[in-house]
Amino acid sequence: MVRPENQRKVIILSAPSGAGKSTVIRHLLQEFPQLEFSISATSRQPRGTEQHGVEYYFFKTEEFEQLIQEDAFVEYEEVYAGSYYGTLRSELERIWSKGNTIIFDIDVKGGVNLKKLFGDQALAIFIKVPSIEELRQRLINRATDTPEAIERRVAKAEEELTYESSFDYTLVNDDLETALQQAETLIKDFILQ
Repeated sequence: MVRPENQRKVIILSAPSGAGKSTVIRHLLQEFPQLEFSISATSRQPRGTEQHGVEYYFFKTEEFEQLIQEDAFVEYEEVYAGSYYGTLRSELERIWSKGNTIIFDIDVKGGVNLKKLFGDQALAIFIKVPSIEELRQRLINRATDTPEAIERRVAKAEEELTYESSFDYTLVNDDLETALQQAETLIKDFILQ
């Protein structure tokens, strides 16, 4: 069932690192079979067991830059010199052609760009923790980063919080069950409208 262009909906979830975005997205994908995750493209190398077309579409930097020239992306960003991330137009068409609604797990700036691009066809949700101190503690408890990396993530989160007003809704993840229920309600209302 191919959706008419005016019914091609997207759901954007953005958050500072450690706010629980991946947990919320996993839950929503289980609860709503009509949601399908948008696989991003990147120029970075696969890590561990990552596979092309599963976790990411992996391209060499030159290939990614050629795709930029061909206008193959709806949005992209050079996160570090030569390290690109973006959303392929073909990925959106692939999901919409099945009649599904796209869900994005995207950084805050990318989320703002997608909201501008899709307007009312997009539901943009910003997920945050109650405080920067809580975020710092969650990152420490994860035990996956050095103290320096944690402080870099916290500094980045403080900057990302300045974009909160560009989103349709803010979900404060201070109690996971409550946050998941609120996310479900937002998605139901958006999909049914």
